[in-house]
Amino acid sequence: MNFPSRLIEEAVTEISRLPGIGKKTALRLTLHLLKQHESVATSLSQAILDLRLKTSYCRVCHNISDSEVCATCSNPKRDRSIICVVEDIPDVLAIENTSQYNGLYHILGGVISPMQGRGPEDIKISSLMERVDHPLDQDLVKEIILALPATMEGDTTSFYIGRKLEAKGIKVTTIARGIPVGGELEFTDEVTLGRSIISRTNYSMQ
Repeated sequence: MNFPSRLIEEAVTEISRLPGIGKKTALRLTLHLLKQHESVATSLSQAILDLRLKTSYCRVCHNISDSEVCATCSNPKRDRSIICVVEDIPDVLAIENTSQYNGLYHILGGVISPMQGRGPEDIKISSLMERVDHPLDQDLVKEIILALPATMEGDTTSFYIGRKLEAKGIKVTTIARGIPVGGELEFTDEVTLGRSIISRTNYSMQ
């Protein structure tokens, strides 16, 4: 692709680094921004910079938060006896949109994947165990819901966490397989995801 300006080429290159955006879409966005008032570009760049430099994460569940403890973890109306374990932040948003769950969350930040060199120590499993042993406000954790992807890596992670929780006497469940094998929670429709949460089953170690 030939560009009329080095500045446009650099902008297209950077924008096309975003997931799902190819060179043509990046060019359209670049030309759109070029036509806007300077304040639009300034506001956009400042918002992106603030996002990268000022975003913080909840020390409890690892979700994005404006404070040390996120609004979900600090909400007294949430059921603190249940923790739903998910792979990443979009999964929390997907489950919240179903309006079928009122417990807490724990974001692992990934799943165990030997092929990618990611082991149990590379995701936030140890902090989950810490929450089980030392729960918020001394409320006992009675159930852990494993809402991980229906993939080999997700199943491996569920099995590993299930084994670690087995000796603690905590009920371990997994969302019903209304989620297709190989599917991601982020892209599952709200009705299917909601029913999967409601119809969760005991997690089998077999």
